[in-house]
Amino acid sequence: MTSAQEITPPMLARTLHEFEDCCDLVHRVMPGHGIDLLYFGNLISGDRLNRDLLSLIETSDQEQLDRFFRQSQFVRMTDSKELVLGILAGHAAFFYKGAAYTVDVAGDEGRSVTPSEVETTITGPHDAFTEQASVSLAMIRKRIKSPHLKVIRLSVGEVTKADVFVLYIKDIANMDYVNELKKRIADIEVDAVLDTNMLIQLIDDNAYALFPQMLTSERPDAIASKLVAGRVVGMMDGSPTAFSIPASFVEFFSSSDDYYMRWLIGSSTRILRFIALFITVIFTALYVSVTTYHYEMIPQNLILTLAESRSRVPFPPVYEALIMELTIELLREAGARLPSKIGQTIGIVGGIVIGQAAVQAGLTSNILIIAVASSTIASFVIPNYTMSASIRLIRFGLILLAGLWGNMGLAMGLAAVIIHLCGMTSFGSSYVTPLAPNQPAEWKDVFIRAPFSKLKYRPTQQRTKNRLRSQMKR
Repeated sequence: MTSAQEITPPMLARTLHEFEDCCDLVHRVMPGHGIDLLYFGNLISGDRLNRDLLSLIETSDQEQLDRFFRQSQFVRMTDSKELVLGILAGHAAFFYKGAAYTVDVAGDEGRSVTPSEVETTITGPHDAFTEQASVSLAMIRKRIKSPHLKVIRLSVGEVTKADVFVLYIKDIANMDYVNELKKRIADIEVDAVLDTNMLIQLIDDNAYALFPQMLTSERPDAIASKLVAGRVVGMMDGSPTAFSIPASFVEFFSSSDDYYMRWLIGSSTRILRFIALFITVIFTALYVSVTTYHYEMIPQNLILTLAESRSRVPFPPVYEALIMELTIELLREAGARLPSKIGQTIGIVGGIVIGQAAVQAGLTSNILIIAVASSTIASFVIPNYTMSASIRLIRFGLILLAGLWGNMGLAMGLAAVIIHLCGMTSFGSSYVTPLAPNQPAEWKDVFIRAPFSKLKYRPTQQRTKNRLRSQMKR
């Protein structure tokens, strides 16, 4: 007697063996038509499968079936690995007359398009990327209606096999950046890459750098502007975040709102962000330095108030500052992990209650509370969360140096940060461009946002041959 395994087509047998012990795999047999069908019910659209395929197959004779499987929507598979990957991608596999065909019937269920909770905007578009790469790519296509926008699909993760898409505009983007990004992604050999933020850590220039080396965003308008500027963009299926290369330090302090508002308002807002950077980096460390070593820097009218405020504090200023900074970070992290309404309450009420109680108990001074609160508020002004987190980490190091050596320690810490910044690269490009190498002509879109008529050229960092982006004469 012939066994079932012997009469099973080889491709079907190998596929069933690959998906052994997969209870969510559906294997349908249509003996009247000589068809076997394999698919994952939770990955496909049942309506599309029944309406567009099965209903027609059930009413077809042998000759009609032969013509049916010659339609363009059916892709004949000759490689078992590609067939398995197709089924895992939401395709239905048909086995007919010893041949295997796949057809895309993937379900389109997913999170709807909503505003970004991380990158809020006042005057610009409010849509944000979703975890479905097809939806995110459609958002980019709607904004850049050009056949020169190219999309290359790659795969990462030996187990997860996640799709990664590389986007660039032909004749604007430098192909050296495109090829280097493709090479770095192809060289990744890990079991799983689950999010874009994991991916960029595997392909950046220096894994030990303090600052992010690629700009990430959830906003389609921001990513579209990077593409038009000549940058190369990457996005990953399953992640609502895209990244662009190369990146520069000053780029993290610009926001889409800068370009949607009048140039004077956008420029003043951007200058305010750089002031906030200065405040959040050195304000608390400067307090520690002055109160520990440099009382001569304090105005005479303020020195009595400061001395009275610190008279009951049993700790040196450096310990006092570190305790309060750590408390603020705990409140920040608690507020981020709790539900939004509870998190806001914890952040506001917790900060007020703990700060007031600490002053009354003599654990800290009023002026330090003001310094720490000002530094914390200033850190929220920085539009990029990853950059804000890096700067907060630097603040602890500067506080320690200020507590050890005063202003000299603070100056040494700032010098070390600047040297570190100048030594960083993003895909081989200087991280502090256009400040070093110095490009004064590009400062019109660094510390300020000049009128659009003055922004005629793309940044030199992109190394594009097509630098002209505006021919306005007004």
